[in-house]
Amino acid sequence: MSDAVLSIRGLSVEIPSRSGTVKPVDGVSYDIRAGEILGVVGESGAGKSMAGNAVIGLLTPPAHIAAGEIWLNGTRIDTLKGEDMRRLRGKQIGMVFQDPLTSLNPLLSIGDQLTETMLTHLDITRSDARTRAIAALEEVGIPGAAERIDSYPHEFSGGMRQRVVIALALCAEPSLIIADEPTTALDVSVQAQIIALLKRLCRERGTAVMLITHDMGVIAEAADRVAVMYAGRLAELGDVRDVLNAPRHPYTFGLMASTPLASQGKARLHQIEGAMPRLNKVPEGCPFNPRCAYAQDKCRKAPSPQIADGAAACWFPMTAEKVS
Repeated sequence: MSDAVLSIRGLSVEIPSRSGTVKPVDGVSYDIRAGEILGVVGESGAGKSMAGNAVIGLLTPPAHIAAGEIWLNGTRIDTLKGEDMRRLRGKQIGMVFQDPLTSLNPLLSIGDQLTETMLTHLDITRSDARTRAIAALEEVGIPGAAERIDSYPHEFSGGMRQRVVIALALCAEPSLIIADEPTTALDVSVQAQIIALLKRLCRERGTAVMLITHDMGVIAEAADRVAVMYAGRLAELGDVRDVLNAPRHPYTFGLMASTPLASQGKARLHQIEGAMPRLNKVPEGCPFNPRCAYAQDKCRKAPSPQIADGAAACWFPMTAEKVS
């Protein structure tokens, strides 16, 4: 899409191993526009975080991008290496990780970490950087920011640390934020606050957000569109309300049916039988076919169809008759 901040086209990541080469990300394509939150959802091992790490250039060798292209604001970035990619991080792409303690240096004050990031990526003085750091902490809801800027990470609660990490990701004014499970380690009330904060900052700044999560509730609350991943591939992509209200891929339907809201007071939650295949043993045809109650011969032999926005990678998409 011409107006996309981030455009991923046919992205594949490969990892060589003793038992052969595996693909944790296999032919993934989607766009994120300015001011939009794209929720990337799926079980553990679906390839969500690996796709995010590929975008920001944090793949751990021997993992590498084997195919596809990644474009940021009209510039191809998957070919960047070393110092060129380092300059891109922080300035054009911000990252919010699951555990804020692993994102913050315990030996440096919050203020030092914010100012050093801004001095690295922005042409400002140290005094201006400190002023902006205080403003950034106030923007993400840190009370008494001017007094707490010289505090250390261990002096903040989990929710406050995550707010600091969001301020750190945004302080150099990037056009894209990758938020990898940003609410998983937080209690429910703090989760809601962090989601509301991301949504507000996204709208006010026009920042594009890739929100990686396994929680369909977070997707329903925060995302504008959703990309459902399974075994490294896209299972479904579309507007969040369309996907949640009328899922077309059997895997998406299973995820939705597994939530407490969909159980409608039943004693047991619905579950998807079986488990996601190992990446070195992905079945022929549609990777979901061994667990799919609607699989037919074509599903077991022919690869899933390629999908565009508003479609599902399924030969026989869900219908109202199947759901009932």
